[in-house]
Amino acid sequence: MMSEKSLADVIEGFGEDASPTLTVGQMLAAFDSRAFGAMLLVFGLLNTLPLPPGSSTILSLPILLLAPQIAMGADTPWLPRGLIEKPLKRDDLRGLFRRLGPIVRSMELITRPRLRPLFAPLGERMVGVVCTLLALVLVLPIPLGNLAPGATVAVLALALLQRDGILALLGYLMAVGSGALLFVSAHVVVMGARKLFGVFSGLF
Repeated sequence: MMSEKSLADVIEGFGEDASPTLTVGQMLAAFDSRAFGAMLLVFGLLNTLPLPPGSSTILSLPILLLAPQIAMGADTPWLPRGLIEKPLKRDDLRGLFRRLGPIVRSMELITRPRLRPLFAPLGERMVGVVCTLLALVLVLPIPLGNLAPGATVAVLALALLQRDGILALLGYLMAVGSGALLFVSAHVVVMGARKLFGVFSGLF
């Protein structure tokens, strides 16, 4: 059965399939009962890869739609039919899935159920809340601003899938770091804009 496969096997299978297209709905079906965590993991990791400008805005949409559902305690994921049925060119994704497979396989090997109380219903919802906040950052067109939030979503998603409380704590720490990094980056941009405005003001 598909659910008996490791996440890495399922992800690598997306790239090995000969059919020309892949839909988000097919991905959800392949992940089966692990769909929530697996989709957050895949799209979180995709946001950490070097991609064309603006890609993070598109790739963060599934996170932005799924994470709030986890926060609200939903049992099964819901996505708009247009997103579920939208065909993606598999050739454009094969390289990405080949990269993700070994990464996920390595992550699966070093994680295991630990500190299970962190995944009581309230704990699961906390993961959803944090991932929602990170998704709001990911949709912003900030140069290289997708790396830290994307990695944090991936870590929290794997923690949820593996019920690994140590990994969840690491994810929460990374979320704080991502927020601090975003704050510093925004401050630098604002200060740079002010200086630039001052230079131009002095010319007129």
